[in-house]
Amino acid sequence: MSVRPYRDVYRRKSRQVRVGAVLVGGDAPISVQSMTNTLTTDAAATIRQVRDLEAAGADIVRVSCPDAESTAALGEIVRAVQVPIVADIHFHYKRAIEAAEAGAACLRINPGNIGSRERVREVVRAAKDHGCSMRIGVNAGSLERDLLEKYGEPCPEAMVESALNHARILEDEDFFEFKISCKASDVFLAVAAYQSLAEVCDYPLHVGITEAGGLRAGTVKSSIGLGGLLWAGVGDTLRVSLSADPVEEVKVGFDILKSLGLRHRGVNVVSCPSCARQQFDVIKTVEVLEQRLAHITTPMTLSVIGCVVNGPGEARETDIGFTGGGNGTHQVYINGLPDHRLKDRDVVDHLVELVERKAAEIEAAEAESGAGSRTPLAAGRRILLAISEPEIVRLAAGSRHSRHYARGDPASAPGGGHDPRPGGALRLPRNVDADLRVYRGVPAAAGRDLGRGLQGDLHLHRPRR
Repeated sequence: MSVRPYRDVYRRKSRQVRVGAVLVGGDAPISVQSMTNTLTTDAAATIRQVRDLEAAGADIVRVSCPDAESTAALGEIVRAVQVPIVADIHFHYKRAIEAAEAGAACLRINPGNIGSRERVREVVRAAKDHGCSMRIGVNAGSLERDLLEKYGEPCPEAMVESALNHARILEDEDFFEFKISCKASDVFLAVAAYQSLAEVCDYPLHVGITEAGGLRAGTVKSSIGLGGLLWAGVGDTLRVSLSADPVEEVKVGFDILKSLGLRHRGVNVVSCPSCARQQFDVIKTVEVLEQRLAHITTPMTLSVIGCVVNGPGEARETDIGFTGGGNGTHQVYINGLPDHRLKDRDVVDHLVELVERKAAEIEAAEAESGAGSRTPLAAGRRILLAISEPEIVRLAAGSRHSRHYARGDPASAPGGGHDPRPGGALRLPRNVDADLRVYRGVPAAAGRDLGRGLQGDLHLHRPRR
């Protein structure tokens, strides 16, 4: 259990499969997928769209292969892009074989819909020969007739039975490199089906609310359905299905994962809705900032708050904070601490410059850590020390540090105190959680022995009960 157990997400334990270079399931990060909407036969247009999705952060991209002309173009597409390509196959087993031969990393196929057992065996043989995994894709809108007759309508039980029937066909062919989806446009139906499926198998689950709608309505439906599943630990890869530019699907997918702390990519902007207390135009500022910072992929946080009611508190928890102040003068925070003031003019340019500089520092620190034998934390990142007994954090010679307690004077904190000399120690009071904000990388040895050259601030907080 972590220091903040209310934020813990315990993922369902699943087996792991490979989609090209991307691992799905097990302890692999939850991957984000999308699908092209160009004609696959137009290889140039499809390649452009896949590259746009790559730039947006897509881990996997699916391409529809409805005919032989599409699978003929697939090889050119696969060779021209970096992300693994999933070939979307319906009914015709030859398209699956052609897609595997063309270099598809995964086949989206329902083995029960492609004909005889011998045809299934041919597809499995092609998948094994070419290193393809598969996805069994159950959809409430295309359930088998016998299941609709048995259950009367699409329902969670029918969807799970369909998925397990298809899985059994592949298992009988000694093929286990597959994941399963159980999608529906109805949020209740989709969530119930996934919850039931998660209890009866350990295959990785591709989660999604299919045909969710346009950009706004589809984002809301997907956030409710996928958010609930992922929060409960169900889901190993996801696609947000929107009637919109596929790039928007990737953005929404990452935003859902970032909101749950499951993936971190780019700048997470914390901003207020604005009110009469705002000391600058919050809405316009945030709108422009999000556009100007879209190229940043380094995970970091930026708070933009219109006034001092919540601004300082939010800034304390973000890498860079900006809080509106009176007379056109605003406060900028770096690593949670007040750093400098800023006039109204050039607010966006200044914040963009700060974020870009901070991102470069973080990337440099992580690159440096990768070259060494020990793994330091990136600059500006935080570690939490859960302290149940009086502890000493000893700082290496040459370090500089300051500290404060959330309540009371440090000198009056029972069991607390510190030696301000380089190489000295900080004694932490009983039952205190320490949030160490790091300016430069430090070895993560037990989270307590801080390396030479550290510059940082040790923020001590009474534990939340």
